[in-house]
Amino acid sequence: MIFRGFKEEILQKIFSFTGHIEVVKYDSNNSYENLPLSVERPLYQNPPLSEIAHIQGYSQKPALLRTSEDVMGILVKGITKNFDSLRFKPNMVTGKLPRLTGKNYAKEIIISQHIADKLHLKVGDEAVIFFIQNRIRARKMTISGIYQTGIEDFDHLLIFADNRLIQRLNNWGDSLVGGYEVYLHDFDLLDVATKEMLEYIDYDMQLGTVKDEFVHFFDWFTMLNRNVYVILGVILVVACFNTASILLILVMERTQMIGVLKALGATNRQIKKIFIFNGLRMALKGIFWGNTLGLGFGFIQKEFHILPLNPEYYYISFVPISWDWEAVIGVNILLVFVIALVTFVPVTIISRITPIKSIRFN
Repeated sequence: MIFRGFKEEILQKIFSFTGHIEVVKYDSNNSYENLPLSVERPLYQNPPLSEIAHIQGYSQKPALLRTSEDVMGILVKGITKNFDSLRFKPNMVTGKLPRLTGKNYAKEIIISQHIADKLHLKVGDEAVIFFIQNRIRARKMTISGIYQTGIEDFDHLLIFADNRLIQRLNNWGDSLVGGYEVYLHDFDLLDVATKEMLEYIDYDMQLGTVKDEFVHFFDWFTMLNRNVYVILGVILVVACFNTASILLILVMERTQMIGVLKALGATNRQIKKIFIFNGLRMALKGIFWGNTLGLGFGFIQKEFHILPLNPEYYYISFVPISWDWEAVIGVNILLVFVIALVTFVPVTIISRITPIKSIRFN
């Protein structure tokens, strides 16, 4: 539950800044700026795949943000009217998005909490953005909002502005953007959707996925996933060992009883069933209380965030919890099945016990 919580929280932050798939114009240049693409192209106007949930245009332009006291290098990301504000909203600390509905471009920007702290800015303050191109151009902008993700890739660099500002600076028409951000209904279909989209893009376009751009995060997820299996495996081994040990002790303690039962005509199979039943009863009781405590703690942590984290190291300020009932039920079924198999090991001793020696056993 904690692992899935980490993964979902971090993916939510990443997806609020970039799409699952990015479509840009083919360019051998690796700069932050892209060649312009028209939003009137068929791929944007009529998405060809049923897996596509949303497409939005964006543009990027490097710049310098200056106040009366300091200056800082930034990357301005231009957003359009169809920007997914609901996806971005959880990152907002204070303020609001720029107004994108006016006749002229909005003279408002959103900056990160990191940039605000470095430049001593707050909502309502003004700052000047210098765009370095053939001729340096300056724009005075008002801080309309402040966001925070805890992810350096975004917080130390990105600010958001009206895409029409970048269109004006680049002398682009109203229908031009730097690229498309494509969101899917199901992120698990990313590889399939990417292959299918390659058949529909124009010759001058190229695709990139979020996995390629943020490969370090997905490598981390893979490592965490591997750790989860290792930890569950260790827990399963310990549970099986404890159950087998307890049953073995019970068999040794009940040796005389086993001898009496055999003398009265009980078969080895009947006696084994007694011990297997008791072993499973103890295991199920432990599983019940383990689930009660584990799920209870998960509920409390999800609702009240009582365990904090340092966002500088973990990207979030609390231990996240994500409910995955299929995994919970699957782990419980696996545990019961394996313990049931393990219980057959100690009870095999019963068949070797003879009535005469066992009755004398002390």
